[in-house]
Amino acid sequence: MWPGILLFVLIRFGPALHDFFSSLAEFSFKGAGFEASAKRRQAEATAALVAATVARPAEGATPEATAEEAKAAAELVAETVTARVIRRAGKSFVLWVDDRPSNNMHERHALEALGVNFILSTSTKDALEKLKHQRFDAIISDMGRTSDSQAGYTLLDALRTSGDRTPFIIYAGSRAPEHRAETRRRGALGCTNRPEELFDMVLSALGRKT
Repeated sequence: MWPGILLFVLIRFGPALHDFFSSLAEFSFKGAGFEASAKRRQAEATAALVAATVARPAEGATPEATAEEAKAAAELVAETVTARVIRRAGKSFVLWVDDRPSNNMHERHALEALGVNFILSTSTKDALEKLKHQRFDAIISDMGRTSDSQAGYTLLDALRTSGDRTPFIIYAGSRAPEHRAETRRRGALGCTNRPEELFDMVLSALGRKT
């Protein structure tokens, strides 16, 4: 996965990322005591999160600004991914609800590299059915789906009304302050449209496991 993702990033952003990739190894392999397999997982997570970040550039962002975001994403992995995090991730199950799951391929790969197990769902009805039969450590949902422009809230409200307190994150097109506040008011951890924030939120949610 590593080489293919890096090639994708370089083709898309070219020279603007040269310095970034020149220094990537510096923060991809921190973490004293890592075994080779853990370092490989960390490296794969870094590559996938970088790809997710450059595939979703902030509106109006220049290639240089996107390169800085990519560097910040790589630093986030270096700072947060430890052997303990990898062990916890390998025992975790996350439900991801999105009617276009291919849109989140890189974000999903970044967490799968650490061992997170994903179950995919494309509708609120299907997600609720899955939740009847399996316990999840976290739920990620988009916002609008087919006939329901607030499907993310529909699912969240149904869960909270039933007493289900599973950590819930909305990954959608907005991270405006008012949307963040509304999401938290309804009982979710938050909402974001940035891959690096999603990565951090999921690991934080999984860190609450006992």
